[in-house]
Amino acid sequence: MSRFLAVRALTLAAGLILASLIIFISLRLLPGDVAQVIGGTTASPEQIAAIRERLGLDRPLPEQYLAWLGGVFTGDLGNSVVSGTPISAELVQKAQVTVPLTVYSLLIALAVALPLGVLAAYRRRAFASRALSVLGVVAAAVPAVWAGLIAILVFSSWLGWLPSQGFPRSGWADPLMALRSLTLPALTIGLIEGAILFRFVKSATLSALGAEHVRTAMSRGHTRLSALLRHGLPGVGLSVISMLGLQVAALIVGAVIIEELFSLPGLGRMLVADVGNRDLLKVQSTIFVLTGVILILGALVDVVHRLIDPRLRVEEQ
Repeated sequence: MSRFLAVRALTLAAGLILASLIIFISLRLLPGDVAQVIGGTTASPEQIAAIRERLGLDRPLPEQYLAWLGGVFTGDLGNSVVSGTPISAELVQKAQVTVPLTVYSLLIALAVALPLGVLAAYRRRAFASRALSVLGVVAAAVPAVWAGLIAILVFSSWLGWLPSQGFPRSGWADPLMALRSLTLPALTIGLIEGAILFRFVKSATLSALGAEHVRTAMSRGHTRLSALLRHGLPGVGLSVISMLGLQVAALIVGAVIIEELFSLPGLGRMLVADVGNRDLLKVQSTIFVLTGVILILGALVDVVHRLIDPRLRVEEQ
């Protein structure tokens, strides 16, 4: 296990460094100049040059990259070149919207996918199972933005049940209002990702029903349902855990996209504004943090899977 952890840690570190390099280079290929944005259209070439020197943009790119990367790994993300505020403080503030939205969406996805996926596999020849499968395919193919617009139209404009825009100024000081503000965005993301996870759970449950140990349990007197619950579902759970890393990554990306639609002051909306303002340092730090979270979650899923699945430990020995 210690060897696995060491290899996984090295892989994670290499992935973070590679991601940082790709993000840094990609943003430098974008057109425009942040110094020109700050100076405005009336700034003289000398003023633009002074701004570039003040921001360190006149230094060689390798030097800029190493300075930024060193700050990131020491916890100093620097200051926004547009507003001058610490980037880390803004990330923490915006994450108070994005992180709860992601968790809320994940709970909805699991609540939809797990019971319905198992039921559809157990009663696979029933009409309801076939209908769920068709609905899952359709829901998984719906673009998140289009689904969000439909949700706003139905649940906010027509029925008036939930707010469609914004987040309380008091934040989580009013938890009920904050949850109401996140419900429509969370449903939009959670139902789409739940449809994708539903198909995976159904497939894993069908495989479990056909597994030798489940058939052996039924031959010893267990009913099909009892054999599935006692001997099949633990394997399904392991498969779902393996899938969760990808699902959480998709949920984070979905949250970043959907925040703009629902006017939520989270990381996604901040990122869109920063790209427009050419605040490269803040953009690259935000993207790197999001990428790092996804990579770390993927590594944690691998470790948890290794801990709870004895077959992997036997293979390692």
